[in-house]
Amino acid sequence: MKFALALYGNEISPHFGHCEKFLIVNTKDGKEISRKEVENPGHQPGLLPRLLAGEGIECIIAGGIGRRAQMLFSDSGVEVIAGAQGTPDAVIDAFLADELKTGENICDH
Repeated sequence: MKFALALYGNEISPHFGHCEKFLIVNTKDGKEISRKEVENPGHQPGLLPRLLAGEGIECIIAGGIGRRAQMLFSDSGVEVIAGAQGTPDAVIDAFLADELKTGENICDH
């Protein structure tokens, strides 16, 4: 599975579209096999879902994400997990262990 975390500094970004970068994690058999960072090219409606879907992302994890981005990801078959918080390593470990706790989508606008 290949998934991406929206980051701001060394934390999950509270707003998907305004994150600094994405950490793309590739896994196999529930274990991380690679990761890479992709800078956010800018907040433009529809751009980021296309960019990440083009990277082969199957799931996006963010603190908050707007409805339009959620719809665009859904249309591309990409799962969206909103309400995540914490450091990338903690979120990755929890996600891979199927123990990721999430709160409210804090930018559902």
